[in-house]
Amino acid sequence: MLLFLPFSAPAQQATEAQTPPVSLADLAGRADLVVLAQARDTDYFMRREIPVSGSAYLKVLIPYKSPDDAIQPGDIIDVYEKGLHEHECYFPNPTVFEEGRRYLLFLKKDPEDDERYRGMPEGCALDVLVDSNNRYALRYPVNGISLSDDLGPLATEMEFRDPYAIADDESLLPAERDSMLKAGELVTYTAEESKAEGSSTRWAPGTEPKGLRWIYTRGVDLTAARKLMFTAP
Repeated sequence: MLLFLPFSAPAQQATEAQTPPVSLADLAGRADLVVLAQARDTDYFMRREIPVSGSAYLKVLIPYKSPDDAIQPGDIIDVYEKGLHEHECYFPNPTVFEEGRRYLLFLKKDPEDDERYRGMPEGCALDVLVDSNNRYALRYPVNGISLSDDLGPLATEMEFRDPYAIADDESLLPAERDSMLKAGELVTYTAEESKAEGSSTRWAPGTEPKGLRWIYTRGVDLTAARKLMFTAP
C-alpha cells in the first residue's frame, strides 16, 4: 500500500501491476455510479497521519451513469472507505486555499449504507485535469487504475491550467520521470512561466513547491474517454 501527500489518484501505484488491467467499458458497466467529481471535504479517522476509515465528500460535475439517473450536477456524494488495502479509495482534503482535485470516479453502492458509495475492486478514480480551454481531460499517462485500453492514440498535447498538472521532482520516481520526459509527456515548469501565463495556481501557506518542478503535457479528452466507457449511443 502506497499513500502519498499530496495525493494523486487515490489508488495504489505501487500495486497496480498486481491486478489485471481492466477496460473503461468494463468498469463503467459494473459500476453503479460513474461521474466526474471534485473533492470538497473529508472526514477520516487517522493513524500516524494516514487515513484508515471514513468518508470523502465530492461535488458532482458531470454525471455519466447513476442509479435511476438520480445524481445531478452539483450533488454531493459520500464515498466511504475502511482499512488499508490494495486499491483503497481515500482522497486528499483540500485546504481553504486550494480547489479540490478532479476525478473520473467508478463506484458501487455501499451494501452497508444505501446513501453512500464504495470503490471498485480495481480502484475508484482516475486523475482529471483542466486545460487552457476549460476542457476536462484524463491526465496521461493515466494513474489510479490499471487500464487495458490503449489510450496512447487518444492522448494529445494540452496546455493545462490546473495546479494539479504541476509536480515537484520528489513526487516522481526517477525511472517514471525519465520515461515521461523521453516521451514528451512531461516538461520543466518554472515560477517565471507561471507568472507569464497568469496562472491561477494557489498554494496553502508553507506548501509552495520548491526546487525542480514539472508539468504534464498530454491528456485524453473526456469526450473520447466517454466513447470507450459507453459504446452504445
